[in-house]
Parts: sequence; structure tokens; C-alpha cells
Amino acid sequence: MTIPGPEALKEMDYAQLEELCGRIRSFLVESVTKTGGHLSSNLGAVELTVALERTFDPFTDRIVFDVGHQSYVHKLLTGRQAGFETLRSLGGMSGFPKPSESDADAFIAGHASNSISVALGMARARTLTGGDYSVVCLTGDGALTGGLAFEALNDAGQSGERLVVVLNDNGMSIKKNVGAVARMLAAQRVKPAYYKFKKGYRKVMFAVPGGKALYRFNHNVKEALKHAILHNSTFEELGFQYIGPANGHDLKQLCYLLEAAKNAPGPVLVHVVTKKGKGYAPAESEPDKYHGVSAAGAKSCGESFSSVFGRKLTELARENRRICAITAAMEQGTGLDGFAAEFPDRFFDVGIAEGHAVSMAAGMAKQGLVPVFAVYSSFLQRSFDMLIHDVAILGLHVVFAVDRAGLVGEDGETHHGAFDVGFLRQVPGMTVWSPSSAAELRDMLDVVQVDDLGRRVHIAQRQ
Repeated sequence: MTIPGPEALKEMDYAQLEELCGRIRSFLVESVTKTGGHLSSNLGAVELTVALERTFDPFTDRIVFDVGHQSYVHKLLTGRQAGFETLRSLGGMSGFPKPSESDADAFIAGHASNSISVALGMARARTLTGGDYSVVCLTGDGALTGGLAFEALNDAGQSGERLVVVLNDNGMSIKKNVGAVARMLAAQRVKPAYYKFKKGYRKVMFAVPGGKALYRFNHNVKEALKHAILHNSTFEELGFQYIGPANGHDLKQLCYLLEAAKNAPGPVLVHVVTKKGKGYAPAESEPDKYHGVSAAGAKSCGESFSSVFGRKLTELARENRRICAITAAMEQGTGLDGFAAEFPDRFFDVGIAEGHAVSMAAGMAKQGLVPVFAVYSSFLQRSFDMLIHDVAILGLHVVFAVDRAGLVGEDGETHHGAFDVGFLRQVPGMTVWSPSSAAELRDMLDVVQVDDLGRRVHIAQRQ
């Protein structure tokens, strides 16, 4: 089963493209269940990625992924099918976009929320150098929980740059669907003829006596009606032309909308609704379980530090009501699912927002709680300023339970926890502990949960 490249996609009709999507799903299920990797997120992005590669040239245009775990279909379509048996293995294919692996990979993408910033930088570079290519980024509803994404949206919306942001919404919708009227008006707005008419109408009205005033009056009436019917969208308020919500599994609609967005004169956000795990029943029914799958035949090495940590923290929380647990979208990965079930009022999943998590923990500690932030080592890097400014200066008692410390294997350099000891030792008053056994980890938690000396304690959990 050979997967064709981007040029072949342009020659295929929609029936052929649909058949290709089925073949891609079959390949992903067969291959990823053997090698391990991110499955359900890629199954949900098949039609969307095919439409992107058909509309944009990945070797000339810049397609920026966020997070890169949904890039497997992109890799298949850009000539890397033969390397899939080495996915996420030593010397093999990366599980994330990697420019050194292919010119089609515009940027590295292992952490969330940076794609809009990166894409805007590329768009501005295109303008300053007189380039002629499109810039598009594929982000997700989870990535939009990161503050960096909103900083970028705020800047991009007023930039005037030709930039396409595709929001792959496969879980929590940012805004409810508004029905047939919204879809009808969205479809009218993206037609090329609409842009041509709008530009010509404005030119004519500004040329005739009193035309400017009449144009502004008509424009204000149109906007008032649109806001009354659609209640507007946050993205339009930020300066984007908003298109959607669109069915992320309707290839014909996706190609049509992406082509229109590509030809738009300024920043555009295309809101696409997809189903995680699409086309594979087990992944559709349990998308979280199949988000990341282990390689066939992989054996567990016993209980992980994460599960020991979670169970011990839950035991301590039964005795100490001041203990609260915080995570940044990694409830199960950090072993906190049991804590969350038993103490939902003291468990806080802030989404992909590590900086916010640290500042919030500081606020909790200032008011007498004992916050425990369970976070992956490489993700804690994003919170360095908050560690110093919000925690260290005031000498607040915050516990950082740092998971995935050290070299973590399959996820590669974007996820290696190689720097936590180095940068945490610079933080004034920080105490760094690294348990060598589950027993030591439990003993350390016994100490830090009653430590009233104002120390910030970091526990690096080796895998």
C-alpha cells in the first residue's frame, strides 16, 4: 500500500481522496500499534491533513504543527512511509516534526501553544524578504489553553499578514455551533467572488460624493446584524476573519474553505471540528486511552514513580486538608487520577498552561495551602520566570513533583528532562531532591508536606 505525495493529491478527485483517507487510517492502525506512538490524534486529523497538503505545498509553503503528535499523516504524505517501522526508536523517525528529517517539516514541535507565534514570525519574514509563499499553522483546542497562543493571536490579528490558523477542535469547543445561519453566512464570506465584490464596492463608494458615509453606515448595519445573529466570535474581535465551524471529515468542504483562506488578504482562522480516533472503533470510544499506545510486546518494568507518587500524595491528602494537587493537562501521566477522583475540590488541571500553574500555586501557598505541582521536566522549563518571581522571592512553600526527569526515550529531545537540576539549582532557596527508590520518594513526600520553613522542594522522579 503506497501513500502518494502532495502533487498526486491535486490530481485526485474526491472519491479517490476519500479512499486514500481509508488507506491511511488502516496503515496508521497497523503501523503505530506495532511501533507505539500517538494514534487517536492522528486518526482524527486524516482528512484535515490531506486537505492541507492538497491546498498548500509543504515543501514551499510553511505548515507549522502544534502539537507535533498529530503530524504522522503529514509525514506519510511527504515521502516518509518507508520509515514508519522506525517511528520513535533510536536513530529512527521522530514522533514530531523535525526539519533535519525533511524540508517539509517547517519547524520543530514537541511542546504546545507556540505554532501561531512561529507562523507569524515566518509570515513577517516573508513580507520583509519579498517571499511568495503561504504560511499556515495547525493548532488544537488544547493548545489554546496556553497563554502563548493568545499572545500570538493578539499580535497576529492586528498584523495584517497573510496567515492561516487552522484550529483542529477535537474535544472541548471554544464556542458553541450557531446553526445553519452561521454556516450559510460563513460560506458566503469565503467565496472568492465575495472578496472581489467587497473590494470593488468599497472602491466605488469611496469615489462618489457622500459614499464614505453611506459605506460606513451600511457596514455598521451589516456588523450589527451579524453580531445579533452570530454573537460574533472572539477571533473576529482579535482581528481574524473567522471561518467555521467546519466538518473536519468532509474533504470537499475542507479543501474549499482552505483554498478560500489561502487567498484571503489578511489573517484567517479556520475552525475545524474533528473526532479523535476517527475510523477506528476502539480509539473513538476511548480516545484518551489510544492517544498514545505502547509498542507491541512492550513489557512494564513494574510500578512507576508516577503511580507511587500519586498514591502517596492521596494518602497524605486524607490527613492534611491543606494539600492540593495541580497539573497542566497531565493528570494520568503524573499519576494524579486517583487523587482527582478522591479529592476533586483540591485537584486543579489548568490545561497546557505551566506558567499559570506555578503562579497559581504561589497564590495558594501565600494563603496557607500546600500546593503540589506535578509536571513533566521539559514542560517546567516554560515556567522559569514564575519560579523566580512568584515563588522564590517570597520564599513560598510550593512542592514541584517533576516527572519524566532524565532521558525519556521515545519522545526524543523535545521531551528529555535534561535541564531541571541545572536551572532549578539557580533558583534562590530551592532544594532539589532525587529519590533513588519508591521508598525514598514516599519518605520525601512525608517531609515536604509538613515543611513550614518556606523551602521550595523539587523532587525529580526518575523513570
